[in-house]
Amino acid sequence: MTFEAYLTNIHAKTGKSPEDFHALAIEKGLMNADTKAMQIVAWLKEEFALGHGHAMAIWCAFQKNGWTGPN
Repeated sequence: MTFEAYLTNIHAKTGKSPEDFHALAIEKGLMNADTKAMQIVAWLKEEFALGHGHAMAIWCAFQKNGWTGPN
């Protein structure tokens, strides 16, 4: 499965894009300079019932867009 296919499947399941998840993470106070991947992954699994691979795809989208600190 390609990275884009992961994002497409996530959007189909949740109705949310990486930008939407990023905005929600900010609202929840999850995004700061020392946010770790597993914090976001755990939140996505718990709140949105995403699997590990799909949650990691969202984290990768955060990184690709420069929304994370150095990890």
